[in-house]
Amino acid sequence: MQVFLITFAVFLLVVLGMAIGYIVKKKSISGSCGGLGSIGIEKECDCPEPCDNRKKKMAAEEARRKMLEENRIL
Repeated sequence: MQVFLITFAVFLLVVLGMAIGYIVKKKSISGSCGGLGSIGIEKECDCPEPCDNRKKKMAAEEARRKMLEENRIL
């Protein structure tokens, strides 16, 4: 039980330290390597055309964006 409490305390200190560092720097959290965009890949897969589920999501997103634009104009 003592090992568990010590381990828990160490993890708690690490999380607290990261939180304080985030608050002090006021910088958004980001990846260290830049992701796939840094090596020239624009999307997660290199498929020439998105799958049906992705097309549905893109269409819904576009419809939502248009609806929001129309509401702003009115």
